[in-house]
Amino acid sequence: MKLILIIDDEESIRKSLEGILADEGYKVVSEGSGEAGLKAFNEMSPNAVLLDIWLPDRDGVDILDNMVKANKNIPVIMISGHSDIDTAIKTIRMGAYDFIEKPLSLDRVLITVENAVKYNSVSEKKTIIAGSLSGDFELIGESDSIKFLKEKILKAAQAEAPVLITGENGTGKEMVARALHLSSLRKEEPFIAINCAAIPEELIESEIFGYEKGAFTGANSKKKGKFELADGGTIFLDEIGDMSLRMQSKILRVLQDNKFQRVGGETEIEVDTRVIAATNKDLEKEIAAGRFRSDLFYRLNVIPFFIPPLRQRREDIPLLVNYFVKSFSKAQVLKIDERAMNVLKSYDWPGNVRELKNIIERFSIFNLQDKITEEDVLNELKIKNVQDGINKDNDKNAFEKYTGTGISSFKEAKEAFERVYLANKLKENDNNITKTAENIGMSRRNLQKRMALLGIHFLPKN
Repeated sequence: MKLILIIDDEESIRKSLEGILADEGYKVVSEGSGEAGLKAFNEMSPNAVLLDIWLPDRDGVDILDNMVKANKNIPVIMISGHSDIDTAIKTIRMGAYDFIEKPLSLDRVLITVENAVKYNSVSEKKTIIAGSLSGDFELIGESDSIKFLKEKILKAAQAEAPVLITGENGTGKEMVARALHLSSLRKEEPFIAINCAAIPEELIESEIFGYEKGAFTGANSKKKGKFELADGGTIFLDEIGDMSLRMQSKILRVLQDNKFQRVGGETEIEVDTRVIAATNKDLEKEIAAGRFRSDLFYRLNVIPFFIPPLRQRREDIPLLVNYFVKSFSKAQVLKIDERAMNVLKSYDWPGNVRELKNIIERFSIFNLQDKITEEDVLNELKIKNVQDGINKDNDKNAFEKYTGTGISSFKEAKEAFERVYLANKLKENDNNITKTAENIGMSRRNLQKRMALLGIHFLPKN
């Protein structure tokens, strides 16, 4: 329900306007003084204001100036029976939406208010859209998995059904969500993203659904939530696997009914919002552990997307590297020698595309030679060459590392042995991490963690 604020010292005019606007379905708040009206404006954020120029305590022009500075997207309609054309022009130039003279024509008031409310809605959405879709959302890659992903995005974008995107951190789940939105019929409407893992449990409900004034300590005015801001567009619920069971039930209700209540509110708000959710967790395992609702999973998983990790599409790494180099190089484009590119292609990228992007950005900032070498990459990624079971950056021979001779501490000796042991096992298994993990009785994940801790990585043969 749209809120109209009336500020006029004449009670008869306030009552008349209240009645006609309420009959048209508006919620109306009226104040008889400028100070009270300005306070209501700041607390309630109305959809439109009817403001009298002549008020007993403050000049209406001064109040208009305060309102425009506070929120220029809220249209203020000036009304007066004692003003001339110069005053009207002055207020319009200051930012007033329109100027109506008394005695008021109620038909004109209704038409002006209706248009002002539409203007408010459009202005608000433009502001939201401008802030939500900045950036580049092109999916870079020519691997079969990326080609399939692009084709699926184009098909799924035309549907209205919920989408569930899964994949490791840094693979580009939000990029896929934005690409879905921009390829859909909702592309002119807002795209609102919220990270469910980044918001404390006690605040997430008010962030997603908004709140009414006085709903809790510090709620000095009402606030729209993410679902309401995304009305007509798309809401992206990132890391939904970290959401509490209580909030999961509330999200399920919105998916079922397209309705919700603000925190502290009693009125149901209906929205037309497409939901795209994402997680790096295995939700079926979370369901088995009692941490995720199965009914919400099935409601979200109508159109599933899986984004493969970068190590499973190594042929895309050169394309991504070149894309990021061009993006971050302001003057002369960085050159990458072949051996450096081979290292980048062989690295497993636990942080996926995000990690690769960050590395190239650092090179662009700090590399003064305009060239990325193999040594640069090895140093940046803290990689040790264990091609032959021997660390390239250490002149101690493999026997000393194995036996602990010449090593001062037990911890260093233990790590040296483990480093050589794992390096040789990798070599025996042709650098296949899964096969190596099976052979030594360790999970693939734990092996990768241990390799990262020890600074172990294999390089391609020269």
